Amino acid sequence: MRVVVLGAGIAGVSSAWFLAQAGHEVTVIEREPGPGLQTSFANGGQISVCHAEPWANPKAPWKILKWLAEEDAPLLWRPKADLDQWRWGLRFLRECTPARARANLKNLVRLGLYSRAQLQSLRADTGLIYDALTRGILHYYTDEREFAAAMPAAAHMRETGLDRQIKSAAQCIEIEPALAYARKTIVGGTYTPSDESGDAHKFTLALAERAAAKGVTFRYGTQVLHLDSEESCEVKGAQLRWQDEDGLWQTSRIKADAYLVCMGSYSPHLLKSVGITLDVYPVKGYSMTIPVRAGDHAPEVSLTDDGHKLVFSRLGDRFRAAGTAELNGYDLSLNPVRCAALLKRTREIFPHAGDYANASFWAGLRPATPGNLPYIGRTRFPNLFVNTGHGTLGWTEGAGAGHAVAQIISGRVPDLNYPFCSGL
Repeated sequence: MRVVVLGAGIAGVSSAWFLAQAGHEVTVIEREPGPGLQTSFANGGQISVCHAEPWANPKAPWKILKWLAEEDAPLLWRPKADLDQWRWGLRFLRECTPARARANLKNLVRLGLYSRAQLQSLRADTGLIYDALTRGILHYYTDEREFAAAMPAAAHMRETGLDRQIKSAAQCIEIEPALAYARKTIVGGTYTPSDESGDAHKFTLALAERAAAKGVTFRYGTQVLHLDSEESCEVKGAQLRWQDEDGLWQTSRIKADAYLVCMGSYSPHLLKSVGITLDVYPVKGYSMTIPVRAGDHAPEVSLTDDGHKLVFSRLGDRFRAAGTAELNGYDLSLNPVRCAALLKRTREIFPHAGDYANASFWAGLRPATPGNLPYIGRTRFPNLFVNTGHGTLGWTEGAGAGHAVAQIISGRVPDLNYPFCSGL
């Protein structure tokens, strides 16, 4: 079939790769000048099945209320006159029940394990280089109560097949010696040795180049205005806009046998053009990247500061800290208070990790669903599919979601046991 993939982040490029591998003629449309330049650009770098605990859980509402007045809070809700934000918030609360949180956790772990295996297989087949490290992910805790609460959560994850292990403070420092500078504050941790880290942007760029060499067409700098259904039971085309060599805007229509929407936080806007509503809302996250010089003591194991909801990854000669969540619409501006808090906490734990004087900051919009489960599958239009809403786990879930949706588009039963959407 001719398949048009809308979006060239980790979800779109992975989907395009597996669609091409299945024998389809694939065209990818992306508004940016290259792949992976939005949410996939400077994230935390973790392939973190261990992060599968949904944001929506019984404790979440009380934490959000506590953090409302804190500008540097890990999760900051900025109430707006935005119906989509309030509707998303109410559905988030609905997902906070113990039963829903447990069900979402099982599905997220299942998807994460499948995706990690697909990524490892893809890496072995292609030899892609993206600063990958396979030394696991260590969650460390600086609060005794939070550490105690992590133990049953780790047990739940082990029941679903994830090898998440409880570690003492001394064992945490043995796993990652760079934590020795903060040994007085660490009370314990959990360690998932099978998790990984790597540069999502480098991976997306390298996979896009490999896909192009295999025949996938990429059209960068091209906006998708809307989808055409013409009151039909199928999508008939996608209206595009781009600038020509003279800087003049041009429009055209692209037609295909199947259309796959992988536009992250912007997916709901496009799908509204054919009457489909997605519970996806942008959650802004921040990252800081610093150079690592000879003699610096940057961690080699990827880490999570659970109390501050921050993650740390070594990416070659760079050290990245990322995290926090801000529900503030589609605003991408950098909040200096939140940047300063990210820098301060990182320096407290890793005072000699790198060149903090040359830190660079970035913000991206994570496409979050209320229960953290992404939309993967077919809509009520038989030739329109979605792969979006991965929230903070887009890098973790990208390869598996791309493989599964390619199977669905190809008319096959997916290998993955997951609640795929149908009839949106």
